[in-house]
Amino acid sequence: MASTQIRHLRPLFLLVLVASLRCGAVAGDGDGGEGFCSAEPSSECSGGQPLYWKVTHPTLAPAHLQDLPGFTRSIFKRDHALITPESHVFSPLPDWINTLGAYLISPAIGAHFTMYMANMQDGSTSALPLKDVERLIFVLQGSISLSVETGTTHSLLVDSYAYLPANIKHSMISDESTTLVIFERRYTATEDPPPDLIVGSTDKQPLLETPGEVFQLRKLLPTSLPYDFNIHIMDFQPGEYLNVKEVHYNQHGLLLLEGQGIYRLGDSWYPVQAGDTIWMAPFVPQWYAALGKTRTRYLLYKDVNRNPLI
Repeated sequence: MASTQIRHLRPLFLLVLVASLRCGAVAGDGDGGEGFCSAEPSSECSGGQPLYWKVTHPTLAPAHLQDLPGFTRSIFKRDHALITPESHVFSPLPDWINTLGAYLISPAIGAHFTMYMANMQDGSTSALPLKDVERLIFVLQGSISLSVETGTTHSLLVDSYAYLPANIKHSMISDESTTLVIFERRYTATEDPPPDLIVGSTDKQPLLETPGEVFQLRKLLPTSLPYDFNIHIMDFQPGEYLNVKEVHYNQHGLLLLEGQGIYRLGDSWYPVQAGDTIWMAPFVPQWYAALGKTRTRYLLYKDVNRNPLI
């Protein structure tokens, strides 16, 4: 009798279990809204959130594990690092007003550039970078007003960016709660004319040819010699991957903006998702495959146009 009742209850139990996992109603997770989605969540899970919302609201790790002491997916090795959102440490940015920053990549890790996130409140203001340091800002959420010494002001919304050449005076004021990702490095000057101020947005940049590859590529900066680094926006549809396992002299700083997948760095393989940061030293083998149900988009720093001996 008891075994018959159990057999009758099994389909109902499985139905309830599947429903609970669809949008993360994990046992012990009181609100049921921030749990684990094994693949890219449907609109029922995402709730129609703004572009790049998952950069600051990751879903790959179960929410109840994030509260465990010592839990992190971050890892640091000699030639690469994976920095995941649960390990970010925010503190006041020097000379910025009402702004908290988290340095994700810096020379301490072996890089010759810095990459950091800046969380600005409504009305927060920025500070200038150090002397001879160039800066690129990319808006992840919110909006800012950028004023430069020429007297011009630019409004930057989500997916907009600005490149500020070294020693150009500028200031940023947030119009609301805003998150930026910022790249800075000491400019390597040449005999060419200095680079220009660039203000743009991802959707205005043309798709470029990628011979032998399937991903879509946009470059946010000109490829001309005055620029000693570039920022690439790369899109992969589910199931697409790099055809070439790359090994080159360039350093990379990468932020996943959307999607999830598997990244190979050296001899290690890492599940990654929106919000994850990767540093790659020169010559580390690297490869990526997009998984999940929606596209992967990542933002990639790459040093260019300079002799490695400089």
